[in-house]
Amino acid sequence: MSQTVSDFIVQRLHQWGVRHIFGYPGDGINGVFGAMNRAEGKIGFVQARHEEMAAFMASAYAKFSGRLGVCIATSGPGASHLITGLYDALLDHQPVLAIVGQQARNALGGHYQQELDLLSMFKDVAGAYVMQASSPAQVRHVIDRAVRIALARRTPTVIILPNDLQEEPYESPPHAHGTLHSGIGYSAPSITPHEADLDRAAEVLNAGKKVAMLVGAGALGATDEVIAVADRLSAGCAKALLGKAALPDDLPWVTGSIGLLGTEPSYNMMMECDTLLMVGSAFPYAEFLPKESAVRGVQIDIDASMLSIRFPMEVGLVGDAAETLRALLPRLKPKSDGAWRQRIEDDVAKWWKTLDGQAHQPAAPVNPQLVAWELSPRLPDRAIVTSDSGSCANWFARDLKMRRGMTASLSGGLASMGAAVPYALAAKYAHPDRPVIALVGDGAMQMNNMAELITAAKYWRNWKDPRFVVCVFNNEDLNQVTWEQRIINGDPKFEASQRIPDVSYSRFAELIGLRGIFVDSSELLGSAWEQALGYEMPVVLEVKTDPEVPPLPPHITLQQAKNFSLALMKGDPDEGGMIRGAARQVLETILPGKE
Repeated sequence: MSQTVSDFIVQRLHQWGVRHIFGYPGDGINGVFGAMNRAEGKIGFVQARHEEMAAFMASAYAKFSGRLGVCIATSGPGASHLITGLYDALLDHQPVLAIVGQQARNALGGHYQQELDLLSMFKDVAGAYVMQASSPAQVRHVIDRAVRIALARRTPTVIILPNDLQEEPYESPPHAHGTLHSGIGYSAPSITPHEADLDRAAEVLNAGKKVAMLVGAGALGATDEVIAVADRLSAGCAKALLGKAALPDDLPWVTGSIGLLGTEPSYNMMMECDTLLMVGSAFPYAEFLPKESAVRGVQIDIDASMLSIRFPMEVGLVGDAAETLRALLPRLKPKSDGAWRQRIEDDVAKWWKTLDGQAHQPAAPVNPQLVAWELSPRLPDRAIVTSDSGSCANWFARDLKMRRGMTASLSGGLASMGAAVPYALAAKYAHPDRPVIALVGDGAMQMNNMAELITAAKYWRNWKDPRFVVCVFNNEDLNQVTWEQRIINGDPKFEASQRIPDVSYSRFAELIGLRGIFVDSSELLGSAWEQALGYEMPVVLEVKTDPEVPPLPPHITLQQAKNFSLALMKGDPDEGGMIRGAARQVLETILPGKE
């Protein structure tokens, strides 16, 4: 049997190092699936329950493995379903290749069933490279360019394959005019700034008396270098959400997360510093950064387009975070006055006590903050933690203490609901020997994460370490948006949009062959975590949490306080619990340990 175009595609992807493809089948892409079957396991196929989840898996696989993530879908709706997950990869700068089917070439342009203008549809999300193959000899360079561009630019790319082309005999491009002869291979370059630019950056940092650092996902591979520079500058360090694992939280000068989901020490440090060093972060919220013109700034980023768009930096350094920090370190002078860092450390120590007090405030029935707080000391070594968007991300950001060797992520730039479980599944394919924990709100669970538990049930026996815990915060409320309605808009909770059905997620887990644990008592939470993490199979830990424990920002503005009052004046349906929950959290900040 001669090699088909699809056989060549699978072979070429294998040569590029692809070992996993996430997706869902359909007649528009059957040729490639047949080739994967004939390849006898050279590339493993992971069957998601929905194409959007497959794209999230590909994005997360790229995050957790550092390699290319690949997803596949059929024509028409299969292809369009990939869009959200691909935008997750685009906004978080991850290399992902999407392979999608298309109707036969002779039918294109004829309003055929499932015929979409896929080139136009994918042009925004995969603007770096989206191409429809039209002949067998073209396929080689289409694959090679799509893979190389995705890896080099850390972005999604798309290949569109008409279904009739997939079954044609493969032909190498002839040695003739008008043909291309591409090859395999890409190694990331070493990128460091010019010496003169490093000197300029060092001058700014050496002149500062109160240096604050902010690290993001770009610093995940530069932990030792960040620590060395922070120690040299006697700086404190805040972490953007995607950089949560860049520094361990047992360092006394690490202030934790920043922004709406951030900590009070991070906010205070940014408001009081005189110099800002930002490393590998696209943190978007200007109100949580120093005031413009009051602070000098240096930024390091591998992508020049990200320089000076969040804060007007005096020096922008284009380079790899670890290599640039190593080149910068010898130019930095130790700070003689340790008062600034001591102030930060005192603030951090006080904050951890405040969080402890907030987590242990009474709630009906369980304080959601306590869920993450009780998990922290029980996290296994080398654990991977994923979080969904919503109020659970607040507790993930603030209360979960990362240790060296751990990894954590979520949908960052897109902040999409429904990513936690597909992220966790992808983590198992990137690192099958590591325990994985997903933190999910009940809204995201109902949206699509419940379905992906079926994926876990299908594949978990293949994982070297089968520990896989999905923790569901069940409060029957789209909680983050409820509090945004109150605090940002000054409106009471809108029951029609916010209330969601009460579902037994733990019983659903049991129904499909997984373990389920239900907790509605704070006293049982710690032992429930230990039980869940002790099972050698996937577990759903369902915790009945109080929706009236507010995910408050670290700094309450006057306008936010006014909006809160307006929501009460308009008659919030949960007014009593709303007042009690907010009062307990705020008072714990002012008077730690008091109820």
